[in-house]
Amino acid sequence: MNETISVVIPVLDDARLLERCLASLAAQTRRPDEVIVVDNGSTDDSVAVARAFGATVVHERRRGITAASSHGFDVARGTVIARCDADSLLPPTWVARIERSLASAPDAVAVTGPATFYDLHGVRGALARRIYVGGYFLSMRPLLGHNVLFGSNCAVRAHAWRALSASVPRDDSEIHDDMDLSYRLPPASRVILDRSLVVGISARPFDSLTAFGRRLSRAVHTFSLHLPQQLPHRRWTARWRSRARRSTWIPIGGEARA
Repeated sequence: MNETISVVIPVLDDARLLERCLASLAAQTRRPDEVIVVDNGSTDDSVAVARAFGATVVHERRRGITAASSHGFDVARGTVIARCDADSLLPPTWVARIERSLASAPDAVAVTGPATFYDLHGVRGALARRIYVGGYFLSMRPLLGHNVLFGSNCAVRAHAWRALSASVPRDDSEIHDDMDLSYRLPPASRVILDRSLVVGISARPFDSLTAFGRRLSRAVHTFSLHLPQQLPHRRWTARWRSRARRSTWIPIGGEARA
């Protein structure tokens, strides 16, 4: 089946970074079928930049990345909805690799990948990549039972999004939308972690202790929405039971990736 791929980019007063992001999308070897920029109340020329690149612009009055990205996902028409941020710099094969990863695993509901910090270099950049990004993936899998989505670099099948869209708390601006969405995927979901699907992002999480502390606070708040109902042992038990019901046979040469 040929997939159609929509790309959703939330933005708030990030015109210059958005311009670079959209330029990297325009240089894709496999162009997206639709680009949606969700304006979250920008007072700069973010909307004008988006329109200059031919993106569809929609507006979300409720502030917060969750409300903005969810609105974009809702209006997307593709069978696959990719997501990045306004500060993302995408390699030319980003869309093609998303398509290829999902085509190789028809039962997968999503694919995600890591990031590098294009404005951090040397030891600082390597440590940030390994500890901040790598630590996120490493620590969340035991809690979820499947790989966690990374909001700056992920794609979800549209049917999976539609199944959980109504449950997403769009009025809560203090959650990590990618972590929250990962929790809302069923425990038995197959989420591909493609380590070669790498994007560049800015080092804004490390701008100040206040900025970093706010991200940690949002993580704690996101956990509070899902615990104790989704404690790790409950998710893993649900995952094993679901897989056991479905695994009446294993195809020769089959590979388990989740």
